[in-house]
Amino acid sequence: MNKLKGGGALPARASWRQLSNGLVGGTAGIFMLSVLGEYTGVPWLMAPFGATCVLLFAVPASPLAQPRNVIGGHIVTAFIGILVLYVAGSSSLALAVGIAIMLMQALRVVHPPAGANPVVIILAGKSVIGLSFLITPVLIGSVGLVIIASIVNNIGVTTPWPLYWHGIKRKS
Repeated sequence: MNKLKGGGALPARASWRQLSNGLVGGTAGIFMLSVLGEYTGVPWLMAPFGATCVLLFAVPASPLAQPRNVIGGHIVTAFIGILVLYVAGSSSLALAVGIAIMLMQALRVVHPPAGANPVVIILAGKSVIGLSFLITPVLIGSVGLVIIASIVNNIGVTTPWPLYWHGIKRKS
């Protein structure tokens, strides 16, 4: 076991199955969004989705990687980003991130990658971002990633994924 400075231990090495899930899930998720963008002419990719893939496929048992958190976190923070952009302007970017974090906590949908949504939205600006951004890419993209995670994370396992949707733990 590898020791960290201060006496802690490094996490266990990922199994081949876990490594495969990361490779297959991350590739499939981002590929799906890329293909959708290519065929629709609408930008489906945003940087927070890459980080979402890390949680969905590398640590799927984490509370932060459950569908409620992924979808809810992305929707809440994107909405706040758009609201702040149109009401207060780009100078309120820091406030938008703070409000987004607070609302994710209050609504029990904390998803760390979604914390970047207000940054992405406000930096892109009004000429690129409108309310439709909530649907495409945010809602449909996050739902698509959850569907892929449902497939990849449930192949040949005894404990089903997700662990919960509405705060109610699933029985194995």
